[in-house]
Amino acid sequence: MLLQDQISRVVKHSVAYSFAFSQPFSFYVDAYPMMQNEILEQSNVLKYGMQHESVRMLQHKLQRLSYYDSSIDGEFGILTEYALKKFQEDHLMDQSGKADQDTIKTIINKEEAYYEDILEEHELTFSIGDRGDDVKEVQEALFYFGYYREDIDGIYGEKSNEAVKAYKQDTGMEIHHVEAEIHEESAEMPQIASVEVEQTEQDSAGSDQDSEAADPDQEGSVPEENTSPSASSLSVSQIISSAKDHLGTPYRWGGTSTSGFDCSGYLQYVFNQLGANLPRTVSEIWNATKQVEQPSVGDIVFFETYKPGPSHAGIYLGDDKFIHASESNGVDISELSMSYWSERYLGAKRVILE
Repeated sequence: MLLQDQISRVVKHSVAYSFAFSQPFSFYVDAYPMMQNEILEQSNVLKYGMQHESVRMLQHKLQRLSYYDSSIDGEFGILTEYALKKFQEDHLMDQSGKADQDTIKTIINKEEAYYEDILEEHELTFSIGDRGDDVKEVQEALFYFGYYREDIDGIYGEKSNEAVKAYKQDTGMEIHHVEAEIHEESAEMPQIASVEVEQTEQDSAGSDQDSEAADPDQEGSVPEENTSPSASSLSVSQIISSAKDHLGTPYRWGGTSTSGFDCSGYLQYVFNQLGANLPRTVSEIWNATKQVEQPSVGDIVFFETYKPGPSHAGIYLGDDKFIHASESNGVDISELSMSYWSERYLGAKRVILE
């Protein structure tokens, strides 16, 4: 269960909290679930024959807990009484059929636990654009605790992401990304991606030109495409062919094989197949590769997503596109110009085989 001070922060979290109490009663009864709890706890005993908004709140909670399946109309009738007695029976309480303070507190505790379980069962590592019932469940739980105020539509957007981050901060959870953490004792990987190769004069010239560091003022903007080949002995066509061979491979947290990849595991696998041993994490790949001013086909493009510094990456395909392992779609092709990626773009780097 959430600690009481955490619950208080949750209830007050919404910027509209004070605004709600200036509105008609029916407005915040539905819009602010945590406020329903405060209202119910201050209500008189609710019993058969009463008609009140507090009864409607009670019916809603009993319905959420699978005790009440009739209309939520605010009328304390025989079906509401039956549902309440059943709840009291299951929780070893006096089966009075009345919603006294002890019964209301138990209902609230069970409802809070219901939504807490949802948030605990999910890893909360969605990516922008994810869709599905899992996202919808999390939105409902975050809505209940006052973090999320948008439509519960099952689409993970910026508002959903902000709500998840705020929830994690308030509850003391560590914010993780989709890339698995690798412990030293469990990972025996080469520290640099380099072998000795021959380069053509054209490749060498391109390498010298691209080795200049990118202008820091341009960081975060969508790059202009450089159509020259990537400066290494790795065939660009081989890189792209190998990368595309795995389109549709599912995402798997910590995955490094064709049964499932995370973003860095995918990069490591593709380049390892071509003889370039990349490190395991995005930050290590960033440190082991060479900065280029503009990405060429086959270069690695990096993004800053959940923390300062590189935390996601993919392989540049040209024509504003890159291929990467995304949590929502597995290995997929995205566009750099999409607002989510363009706002988080850090720069491009090249695997140089020495």
